[in-house]
Amino acid sequence: MRFSLIVATKGRTSELGAFLESLRHQNTLDFEVIIVDQNQDDRLCSIITTYMADFPVHWLRSAIANSSHARNLGISAAQGEIITFPDDDCIYPDALLPRIHEHFKANPMHGLLTAPARAPNGMLGSGRWTTHSCTPDYRNIWTCVIEFAMFLNRAALPIVPRFDEELGIGARFGSGEGVDLAITLKRAGAVLFYDFDLAVIHPDKSLTAMAVQRAFIYGTGFGRVLRKHDSVVPPTIILRYALRPLGGLLLAATRMRWLHARYYAYTLYGRLYGFFAHTGMPASPQPAGGPASLEQS
Repeated sequence: MRFSLIVATKGRTSELGAFLESLRHQNTLDFEVIIVDQNQDDRLCSIITTYMADFPVHWLRSAIANSSHARNLGISAAQGEIITFPDDDCIYPDALLPRIHEHFKANPMHGLLTAPARAPNGMLGSGRWTTHSCTPDYRNIWTCVIEFAMFLNRAALPIVPRFDEELGIGARFGSGEGVDLAITLKRAGAVLFYDFDLAVIHPDKSLTAMAVQRAFIYGTGFGRVLRKHDSVVPPTIILRYALRPLGGLLLAATRMRWLHARYYAYTLYGRLYGFFAHTGMPASPQPAGGPASLEQS
């Protein structure tokens, strides 16, 4: 088996079906799909059974709503040489998997290949910050890694990959698990590469009231990863990511763009909380009006 595609899912149905449909256009069937279902009902049953005749689909259930825990369950079950973690609302462009295979065939020493995100309309998502292929270092790795566009080459990894289950949706710190894993692998000696010419299609979330609340949750994870790896991350990078939302807050306030100002304020609050939190502290507090839970994205 060449690829193992591990999909942690909760709360979505039609989006997962659209992703599975995109796999029919990969020009290869040398993959398995491991769906880690964190729903408390059988909403996915008809969707999953629709595609079982097309390619191997393994349906795992988890009572724990934690994206990193779900991905770790998938890793334990994976049989593929290359492991990846598509979101339940992303789409694979045609023939993406053969291109990934060719990359690792030409570069067998690469342990982790990452790619940017593109919105369905073709606009860049995560790739708008790093617009060239490169070998990620501790300065730019923050803009070169996103979970659903990570491809792990088992044969070239010095350690068994595992996500930190304190990071990610459903965890104490609500993001950063992909960057954390990439830094952990790099510190262990793995070779990383960011290929700007590849891409995974993923919705680019617009700035809404819900996005403002997410900013705090995601900020906690970002701050936590900065602190977790502060021995290798340059102090200027830590300072940059602390000051950037502060600058955005001040600029938005001067322009009276109050939704943007709240977004940057919650991002700053979350990053500071995550950076200064100590193991054993209670779960991070929600800002006023924050949601009790989020879909995995």
